Amino acid sequence: MSRPHTAARTVEHPDLSEVTLQQVLEALADPVRRMVVSQLAQSAHDMSCGTFEAPVSPSTLTHHFNVLREAGVIRQYYEGTSKMNTLRADGMEERFPGLLSAVVAAFAAEGEAHPA
Repeated sequence: MSRPHTAARTVEHPDLSEVTLQQVLEALADPVRRMVVSQLAQSAHDMSCGTFEAPVSPSTLTHHFNVLREAGVIRQYYEGTSKMNTLRADGMEERFPGLLSAVVAAFAAEGEAHPA
């Protein structure tokens, strides 16, 4: 008896042409989400959800990933059983020039000014 075929897991992403500046700014207003964006910007590779350093529970972090994805800031995809995250840096740069790099730079400067 053969196993039933299961569909590949997919994640929905907005077309960046439909994303508004308001959506992106609201997504980036939260310090945990800025921390996620900063970690992705500094990583040489896409990151699985469980590899982020964050001061919140895994379920709360999942909420933050969803907000960032729905605002077009990150792309998520499955690799085996891991949900991977990557910045949509090129698309965001085209849509909102300089925004992500300014947010990452400001986050880094805040961290240097207010070390934990």
